[in-house]
Amino acid sequence: MSKAQKDKSTEERILTAAKKIFVLKGMSGARMQDIADEAGINKALLHYYFKNKEQLFEMIFMEAAAQLFPKINKIFDSDQPLFEKIERFCEEYISIVTENPFLPLFVINEINQDPDYFLKKVWAGKSKPNPAKFLEQIDREVKKGTIKKINPVHLLMNLISMTIFPFMGKPMFQKNLGISEAQFRQLMEQRKKEIPAFIIDAIKK
Repeated sequence: MSKAQKDKSTEERILTAAKKIFVLKGMSGARMQDIADEAGINKALLHYYFKNKEQLFEMIFMEAAAQLFPKINKIFDSDQPLFEKIERFCEEYISIVTENPFLPLFVINEINQDPDYFLKKVWAGKSKPNPAKFLEQIDREVKKGTIKKINPVHLLMNLISMTIFPFMGKPMFQKNLGISEAQFRQLMEQRKKEIPAFIIDAIKK
């Protein structure tokens, strides 16, 4: 194995380990030593590749965002019927965030600290989510009388908040309701169907 291949292999092992630690302990609870132990390397070697956990976390976040945002844009821009778009949105979003549960809270924290810098960094070289076509489609369906009168922005907010909040409130749900990790994942899998069914039943005539 060449040095470049070895470096790439080590970096991938570190990223895999870091993602596991961040999922288990969150950004604040994770330590570089935890990540080094999980990757099977010493802390000095970890610092050779990544100077701190913030750099690691940002790289993992950007990889996850690169998976999520293009898929969401593809749904928004598609010519599918409205109800199918709602179903696909929930399926894609929950699937990706289930494997990257730190995403929503990290985004909220970063946006609150410096929204302009964070969004510029996230969207650099990429097309940001653009729900304009989706909102226009909702408005058309309202005018056609196929769905109840609703502000398209409210519908989008409902859709996003119902998918995001369970992940942000996960510690509270687990603590107060005695939900295990396996049970939480099962609930999120069910929500892929529950959320669109709830929203569609609420708006269809």
